[in-house]
Amino acid sequence: MPRRVTAELDLDLGTSVDLIFQITAAQGAPVADEQLTFTQGDRVYTPTEIVDQSGSRLHRLSGEQGTLSVRYDAVVSGPSQSPRTSDLETITYLRPSRYCQSDEVFAQARRQFRGLAGEDLLAAVSGFVASTVTYTPGLSLGTDSAVTTLMTGQGVCRDYAHVVIALLRAMDMPARYAACYAPGLTPMDFHAVAEAYIDGAWYVVDATRLADRRSLVRIATGRDAADCAFLSYHGGYVGLERMHVDAVLEGDAPDATTPDDHEALVQIG
Repeated sequence: MPRRVTAELDLDLGTSVDLIFQITAAQGAPVADEQLTFTQGDRVYTPTEIVDQSGSRLHRLSGEQGTLSVRYDAVVSGPSQSPRTSDLETITYLRPSRYCQSDEVFAQARRQFRGLAGEDLLAAVSGFVASTVTYTPGLSLGTDSAVTTLMTGQGVCRDYAHVVIALLRAMDMPARYAACYAPGLTPMDFHAVAEAYIDGAWYVVDATRLADRRSLVRIATGRDAADCAFLSYHGGYVGLERMHVDAVLEGDAPDATTPDDHEALVQIG
């Protein structure tokens, strides 16, 4: 199942600034013909690549004042290989985090999902979030958390993922956040989903129901959106002048005659 993924960013740098990008397919993905470029006029930057414990690839560079053009294009030719999960990681993904305050939703989760575990719990949480949160582009703020989304009942993919993660952690199920490319996503953008750890494996939950989980391409993995931002910067002004993201299947869709029912256990490939 080859998938072509692309990202184009044009940034206005007000001064010299430290830039960190997470836009490439994660380590372990069988990537073919990958190209990542950072250009500013005639200047070409060579970033430093840093790979974290989950296989997320961070690209860091120091940009100078002016317009920086970032281009990424790759074909992911098949299923990825994820790093083995350590005991420390599962402990980390049980704890509250900035946007997934499992301690604050503990009482609600215990009351609403009492007696559920494993696949039954995963299905119940996914269904609850899908039915109670309305997808509303443009109204969610970058500082909104799972608690905010539960109160407002609206958000975008990152908000759905945060609520799922917070509720699962409150029920003692390790859960984490994943940024992805999602072929067929409408509106097209970087996508965010949750993953839950059951019987030694990570299974993806997309409560937005907007993408086929079987075709996702992992970019970054972390506790919540704070760990998986496509761009972070320090020491200066950065304006996002233009961004274009795309992801398409270059072969037949996975089980094309059978849409993703969002009930079966699926891993990010």
